[in-house]
Amino acid sequence: MNIGIPKEIKDNEYRVALPPSGVRELTRRGHQVTVEKDAGLGSGFTDNEYVMAGARIAHTTEETWGRSDLVIKVKDPLPSEFAYLREDLTLFTFLHLSASEELTRGLLDSGVTALAYETVQMPDGHLPLLQPMSEVAGRMATQIAAQYLQKSEGGRGILLGGVPGVRPAHVVIIGAGTVGTHAAEIAIGMGAQVTLLDISLERLRYLSDVMHGRIVTVYSTEVNIAEALRTADAVIGAVLVTGARAPRLVTRDMLKVMPRNSVIVDVAVDQGGCVETTRPTTHSNPTYYVDDVLHYGVANMPGAVPRTASLALANATLRYITKLASGNLDEVLAEDPILATGLNVRAGKITHPVVARTFGMPVG
Repeated sequence: MNIGIPKEIKDNEYRVALPPSGVRELTRRGHQVTVEKDAGLGSGFTDNEYVMAGARIAHTTEETWGRSDLVIKVKDPLPSEFAYLREDLTLFTFLHLSASEELTRGLLDSGVTALAYETVQMPDGHLPLLQPMSEVAGRMATQIAAQYLQKSEGGRGILLGGVPGVRPAHVVIIGAGTVGTHAAEIAIGMGAQVTLLDISLERLRYLSDVMHGRIVTVYSTEVNIAEALRTADAVIGAVLVTGARAPRLVTRDMLKVMPRNSVIVDVAVDQGGCVETTRPTTHSNPTYYVDDVLHYGVANMPGAVPRTASLALANATLRYITKLASGNLDEVLAEDPILATGLNVRAGKITHPVVARTFGMPVG
């Protein structure tokens, strides 16, 4: 199969869909891999390394997409890439369709077959292709909160871990999944006071146990969230509903009780955000204020650590990419019902029930 790896074009997005080692795995199976010039450079992978792995370097974006039967990316296509989508193409990338009607319409109009990393789901609910980026984003979220709590960055002027005789920062984390867990681990390691909210008592019990009581666990309700926000120096939004728009658990009215110049890092921004006042931002312009609360809403946080993120993503996606390249799509999806859960759009129809429900459309 002809497989294409375009260069990512989102603002300050330096990740690449596969490192040279992943390309080598595909070429040794007889697949033709086309890599757009400098696609891996931001992650520290040179064109020569891809050539040594058996890839062909394309000097234009049009050539990369045009030569390919299967295109693998990191981020969702931007409107300028919609023209490259076509009926006989399969696209495998992060999509987050429930947060973008424009992208959904673009995919439907093109007739492309699109599978989303974030909806590939195991029978137990585990999301194997989202997990590595959630791990990265969760760890980064605490680092980012620590950075923006500095006065020079617009925050309260608080050291996350405090010092002897001065209390540490209070970090409130909403959601105890992969993002929330990793955010809590880093916050604890940095010496912060951590409150973790979730609707799963089983998950809260487990994390309280494995973290040896070093976090405060609270059942997530509107009242409990509002109460936690009163003393929050930093809030990390870590809520996920597979394939769906994130529920807005922090309302604008709640911001009024938060300390002035406190910080919100909404990792759920990819899915629309779990904070009502969250909007997508970029690495080049990451923050803004609403009601004296500093908001960070970068929708591709792991793009700031591209080498780590690209390697972690490829560790999870390569086995599925290999399957997609191995034969007829219908046969591949029939043989692998887990990979089939990643199918979001095909032949102008939405195939994922949660995405279809978001936009009030039938499932194709």
